[in-house]
Amino acid sequence: MDHPRPCGCKGRRTCLHCEKDFEIERVDFFKIFKNCKAYSFCPWCNRIYPGWDTDKIMEEHDQNHGGDPGEDYPGVYIDTQFLSEAEEAELMKGIDEMPWDISQSGRRKQNFGPKTNFKKTKLRVGSFEGFPKFSEFVQRKFDQVPVMEKFQSIEQCSLEYTPENGSSIDPHIDDCWIWGERIITVNLLSDSVLTMSRYRKENGKNRYNLDLVQQYREKLIADLVDEQIMDGFDDLIVRIPMPRRSLLVLYGPPRYQWEHSVLREDITERRVCLAYREFTPMYLEGGCEYSKSEEIYRLAKNFWNHLNL
Repeated sequence: MDHPRPCGCKGRRTCLHCEKDFEIERVDFFKIFKNCKAYSFCPWCNRIYPGWDTDKIMEEHDQNHGGDPGEDYPGVYIDTQFLSEAEEAELMKGIDEMPWDISQSGRRKQNFGPKTNFKKTKLRVGSFEGFPKFSEFVQRKFDQVPVMEKFQSIEQCSLEYTPENGSSIDPHIDDCWIWGERIITVNLLSDSVLTMSRYRKENGKNRYNLDLVQQYREKLIADLVDEQIMDGFDDLIVRIPMPRRSLLVLYGPPRYQWEHSVLREDITERRVCLAYREFTPMYLEGGCEYSKSEEIYRLAKNFWNHLNL
């Protein structure tokens, strides 16, 4: 099962179709997380409160969460009304006018960014020529978000989730060799939830090129949490709401010390998200690897008409 299946899945990644066709038993993260103590993030308080249901936690905001002061969970920014209905419709029109590629775990994708090899830490321009013009206004709106100061998009990825395919994404941390601190998601078409679970080394070794974070740790926006404190989160998950048309920014501890996932059970309608990434400080202007990224930065300023493809 290490080779891609007709649905696009490979390895432990599965969807409803290959689970049925190949009789694959998947890891049930929903069941695992349901046995953990759950907290939900309130986007207006910027704090977490006990409970699995993010809708309920947000509804309780007007009642001051029943007097519960909540707990800090730094490193999350949510703008619940980042896009208007008209802007969402404009984006979806452009997205659906472009071809989709199959991806793993029941998803489809459209990827615009450089060619990367995470295992060999090799970066190439590849076929990258910039981004579709219909999405340019989204990047312009980033300039209005304080936590995104000096953010330069060098990858934009459209991801489609549908309940009929059993779409999901397993717990993971985005690679830390090439992708910078701020992980950006613009959520379209339906509400969903990001589920956070504490990251643990595997056999004493870091994954996701996390060891490289030490090279730029002093340049992070938010301080990381002491590992002894993180030990208290072993059997705890945090549920972060992603309302329709919202912007979500992860940075600091949620970026590097928690894995994030989208559970199959949290996809009840078609959902499309735009994911944006920036470079790590090594590849920024003045960084030790800037000569390898300079051309990509130049190309990232291009916005082309998708109808001319």
